[in-house]
Amino acid sequence: MSAAAGNTGARPAKAWPQTLALAFGVVYLLVGIVGFFVTGFDSFADNAQDEMLLIFMINPLHNIVHIVIGLAGIALSRTLAGARTYGWLLAVGYAAAFVYGLIAINQPWDFLNINAADNVLHVATAVVGLVIALGPVTSTIARSSRV
Repeated sequence: MSAAAGNTGARPAKAWPQTLALAFGVVYLLVGIVGFFVTGFDSFADNAQDEMLLIFMINPLHNIVHIVIGLAGIALSRTLAGARTYGWLLAVGYAAAFVYGLIAINQPWDFLNINAADNVLHVATAVVGLVIALGPVTSTIARSSRV
């Protein structure tokens, strides 16, 4: 394609679900990395400690989950279809994490070290996942973001 045909070498505009998936991916990746400065690597799946990042309980396993979710968001944000898939993963995964949290809080077998603040965040993240997965996108942006 020549420049006259519209190929200016510029990247096509990302659809907003891609941008949101990328933003959530970066935030979760950073939260996972910063979490290790709080927890270290000991007591890997323990919930006996009171290690917190802001108001959220964490442990090293919880940090790894955040890193994986972050990397998935970054990778899947490259296409609109990928971002939509990431949205569904957030919606289903965090809805399940919310249900787990309702049952697991203060239980000796809670391997993710969940607290009530985590549950609120999990519900909010599940809702954002639905927004990414189902939110409307104009057809012009949708076509250009498939590249």
